[in-house]
Amino acid sequence: MKIMSKEVELSARMQAIANLVTPGNVVCDVGCDHGFLSIYLVQNKISPRVIAMDVRSGPLSRCQEHVAQYGLEQYITMRLSDGLECLLSGEAETMVCAGMGGRLMQRILTEGEEKAAGLKELILQPQSELKMFRKFLRGQGYCTVEENMIEEDGKFYPMMKVVPASRVKSGQERSVCDRFGTLLLEKNDPVLYRFLKQREMQLLLIREGILTSSHTGARQRLCEIDSELADISEAFRYYEG
Repeated sequence: MKIMSKEVELSARMQAIANLVTPGNVVCDVGCDHGFLSIYLVQNKISPRVIAMDVRSGPLSRCQEHVAQYGLEQYITMRLSDGLECLLSGEAETMVCAGMGGRLMQRILTEGEEKAAGLKELILQPQSELKMFRKFLRGQGYCTVEENMIEEDGKFYPMMKVVPASRVKSGQERSVCDRFGTLLLEKNDPVLYRFLKQREMQLLLIREGILTSSHTGARQRLCEIDSELADISEAFRYYEG
């Protein structure tokens, strides 16, 4: 097999995730898919070793092929694993988990709580249920130290670096911060601003339709939309002045 010498090129979303990893840390890539992030981290000497894990045998097999193509078998270990199940305690310093729903990430961190506690940092890119997931992280004693948001192919991707902390800033307890991210708001992130504008228009259109609906769940849905619109309005205050 010919060893590929060309460096892996990542999508904007995956590149932003790689940029959050602390150089020198051993990485556990949970849900590694085809392994390109793992390969990139080793190629660019960001991580000396990566443990690439996926719950599905198909993507893991493709990951194994790609790692072999780049001649990195010595640096990247592949394991079939449901979440952190096959990670040994103290084996990694950074966990990367991207492209999953917030509830699934919560399950992974809950079931692997003891192993997660031994990690120095978590790089997370939840695709959904952000408000619930941020509350969960705070309840688990994690503090967000860096955030980013990428717009790619018309979709918005928030991501964060969290570390264990004995005390989390009280400001993060507010609904708007749980929903949109304290650090993104504090730095007036332009991608988040575009997301807020788009999301506000979507919700106003949905709200207009609900007002003319006689569906039994319309009232509850209307309350949910009004709550999110209130958070969006509060978020815009960060961009004023």
